[in-house]
Amino acid sequence: MRPVRTAFAGALLGTLVLAGCGQTGGTPATPSPAASSAPAPASSQAPAAAGFPVTIEAGNGQVTIAKKPERIVSLSATHTESLFAIGAGPQVVAVDDRSNFPPEAPRTDLSGFKPNVEAIVAKKPDLVVLSDDLDKVVAELGKVGVPVLLEPAAKTLDEAYEEIAELGAATGNKAKADEVVAGMRTAMDKLAAEAPKDKKLTYYHELDQTPYAATSQTFIGQVYALFGLTNIADKAPEAAGGYPKLSAEFVAQADPDLIFLADVKCCKQSKETLAERPGWAKLSAIADDRVVELDDDLASRWGPRIVQLAETVGAAVAKAGAS
Repeated sequence: MRPVRTAFAGALLGTLVLAGCGQTGGTPATPSPAASSAPAPASSQAPAAAGFPVTIEAGNGQVTIAKKPERIVSLSATHTESLFAIGAGPQVVAVDDRSNFPPEAPRTDLSGFKPNVEAIVAKKPDLVVLSDDLDKVVAELGKVGVPVLLEPAAKTLDEAYEEIAELGAATGNKAKADEVVAGMRTAMDKLAAEAPKDKKLTYYHELDQTPYAATSQTFIGQVYALFGLTNIADKAPEAAGGYPKLSAEFVAQADPDLIFLADVKCCKQSKETLAERPGWAKLSAIADDRVVELDDDLASRWGPRIVQLAETVGAAVAKAGAS
C-alpha cells in the first residue's frame, strides 16, 4: 500500500517506514525540485479543509503538491479517465494522443510513449500525471521545475483503487475520488458474488492475433479470477512474465470454454476470424458462441471503467453457466 499523506501529518513522516509501490513502470525516480522530498509544515494561513499541501507516495517517490493544480497534463489514457471521473476534468488542460475517453478530454498530439518535454512544458502544467517513465521524462521535467505524479500500471484491483484515491488527493478532489472508489468496490464485489462458480469454466484472453495472452498474474487475469474462471495461459511455456505467446496448437488443445478478444478494434478479430485459424473451427467457444468481443480500451486500462469490463465478463460467465 502507498499511503496518501497530507502535509498536516508531516510530523509523523520521520518515523514512518515507506512501502514500495509494488507496481511495474520502472525504478522509482528522485522527486523533482518542485516536488520536495518532505512535506512542508502546515501553515496557519492554509486551512486544513483545503487539503494542501499534500504529499503522495507515488511511483517516483514522495511527491509534495503545494496547492491545488489548475493546469494538469495527463500522459496516460487510464489516468485521464480517472481524472474526469473524480471531478478534476476542469483542471485538465491537455491529454495525450491515446486518451480517447471521455470525449470532452482535451486530446492533443502529446505522447506518453515518446514524451516530448518541450511540448509538455509548452502547456504550462502545474502537474503532469503519467503511468510510464519513458525516456527519463520524470527527471527531465523535474529539471525545469514541473511537478510529476508517476502512477504505474496497477497489478491488482486494490492498486487501481489506490491510484484513483491518490489522484483525488493530489488534485483536491478527495471526496469525489473516495466516492468513485467505494462505488467501484461495491459493484465489483456484487458482480463477483453473483457469478455462478459451480462450473469450472476455462477461458482464453487474447491480446493480439499473434497470439499473445495474459495469465492470472496480470491485472486483467485477476479480474477474471473474481468469477472463478480458470486461465488456460497459466499452463503455457514461458508464462512467468504474465504475457506468454501461445501457439495455435496450444489453444486448440486447451479448448477453452470461453474466449475473450481484446484485439477487436486494433486488429479486427472476431469469432469468424478465429474460426479461420488452423485447428480452431471446432473449438467449444466458437461452436457454442462463447467468443466475447471486448472493448480494447476497457480491457487494457485500470481506471473506473473496469466495472464495465467486469460486467461484460460476468454476463458471459452467467450465459455459459446456464447452458
